[in-house]
Amino acid sequence: MNTKNLDTPNNFFESKVLGHPAGLFVLFFTEMWERFSYYGMRALLVLFLTTTLTDANPGWGWPREHALAIYGSYTGLAYLTPILGGYIADRIIGYRWAVIVGALLMTLGHLSMAIEIDHLFMYLGLGLLVIGNGFFKPNMTSIVAQMYKEHPEKKDGAYTIFYMGVNSGAFLGMLLCGYIGESPEWGWSYGFGLAGIFMFIGMLQFYFTQGIFGNIGLKPVADKIDEESTNLEESTRNPFSKFDLVLIGLISVIGLSWIINDPVSKITSMNLYNFKVGSMEGSNFMITVALLLFVFILIKRISQYTPKLRDKMIAVVVLGFITVFFWASFEQAGGSMTIFAKDYTARILTGDSKVIFNVVNTLITVIPLLIISYVLFRLFSKTFAKYAFGNIILASGFIIIWGIVIYMLSNQYSEIKSEVPATWFGILNSLFIISLAPLVSKIWESKYNPSATVKNGLGMILLGIGFAALAYGASTIPQGATVAQVSMMWLVLAYLFHTLGELFISPVGLSYVSKLVPGRMIAIMFGIWYLAIAIGNKIAGTMGGMIDEITSKYSMTTFFLIFTFIPVGLGVVIILLTPVMKKLMHGVK
Repeated sequence: MNTKNLDTPNNFFESKVLGHPAGLFVLFFTEMWERFSYYGMRALLVLFLTTTLTDANPGWGWPREHALAIYGSYTGLAYLTPILGGYIADRIIGYRWAVIVGALLMTLGHLSMAIEIDHLFMYLGLGLLVIGNGFFKPNMTSIVAQMYKEHPEKKDGAYTIFYMGVNSGAFLGMLLCGYIGESPEWGWSYGFGLAGIFMFIGMLQFYFTQGIFGNIGLKPVADKIDEESTNLEESTRNPFSKFDLVLIGLISVIGLSWIINDPVSKITSMNLYNFKVGSMEGSNFMITVALLLFVFILIKRISQYTPKLRDKMIAVVVLGFITVFFWASFEQAGGSMTIFAKDYTARILTGDSKVIFNVVNTLITVIPLLIISYVLFRLFSKTFAKYAFGNIILASGFIIIWGIVIYMLSNQYSEIKSEVPATWFGILNSLFIISLAPLVSKIWESKYNPSATVKNGLGMILLGIGFAALAYGASTIPQGATVAQVSMMWLVLAYLFHTLGELFISPVGLSYVSKLVPGRMIAIMFGIWYLAIAIGNKIAGTMGGMIDEITSKYSMTTFFLIFTFIPVGLGVVIILLTPVMKKLMHGVK
């Protein structure tokens, strides 16, 4: 058989799995393992750092503020490095080698974190994860885009399937790494190590099956972006000046050093900004300067465009501003909400409650895993003959997964009482996304599809309602309490509304960016969009770190009401701005 012809982009659809090229499902499983490792580690990080040394499963006993500072810096940097990783792949090594390099670095990062006896290995691990994520994250989606270049009508379905891989990995990672890591019988090292094992499996599976992609991703793409705008002047009349580049460089240096210095200055005696300007701390002064310079360069450049494009870019900036506050609140999931689950939620179940939880947990674990295993079987039937070794590696991962699931469920049924892992609540986000995404997608395709501002506004309001549920549930917690026993129901409701908010905001953001700016500017605008998400993630860690200060002075309810009023207020404002935003978008829907 002439495999070369079969693997060219034009013939991808000759080997189908569920109506799509088999290569899409190679990417599906590679992305699934990467998200397994990312969310599995993220679910454990804050818990490990804050668990006391005297616990049955001892952690490092860090103050919550310190743990959330490093959490915010890690998640923030994870959204900045893809800008650089995408650039290197585009111009130097190609998409496929970028994915392999990124996966290898992340494998080493997880394994370094598994050596939990020394702070150096933790910091090294987080650094490798951040850099590896930068290589991996942007280039998987680039391969999907290249595969469907000649089949744009199938691209939406392809990204939906790919997104399911993302959420399947997040679901399994938080469930299994969380269970193993929180278990005193195993411990944190095994949880972090499990994340590394599956990242390694994902890398090997991709490496030994990459021939299915033909020539896609082997070489850097030409420095050319299709220009869809009918007015080329809009995208070419505003090149970066030397002054612009100097300011951008200065902002980048200050911002990056601040993100790293923030947790370092809290955890150690080292402080890059150990000075004051008046009554303002040096670190606060420097980040304020960076933000003011960023606003200045943004206004300067937008003002230099033609009026129509200027309006569209202002619309992007407004949506980006909402994105910052969305992620600042939403990413409490891995920080303050995880702490709330561990220390303030009644997680020990007995009697009927235990039976109900066991049945529900079994169903939500086994059913998705059976569906994914069926997809794996279909992929085997199409690709095993040509890529046997890659498929065997993939199968070995699923054998391990099924083994851990059976072990977890058997323990769950054999115990007289069950303690729900604090990390278990994190899986609700992925579960609700898989369940609700098709319904929300149907609304977007119907005549009831709202405008971008209404979607963003409703998403922020739904996010705020989720925190309102937590605020109400926390109303019985005494001021300054470090432990409590609040019903699990409030966390479940919070994750439900947060997921609905995410579905209204997150998937449509990049879509509107691509519609509002000319093709030649998409790369830089995507970079600014990821910068907004990075800022939101860092703010999430900073604000989450104030949980002890706010609960001791006021109450836990006050802490969650902050995350209620700000999103709801912004949501109402952005909805009221709908007529103005429609004018700024000039017909873009």
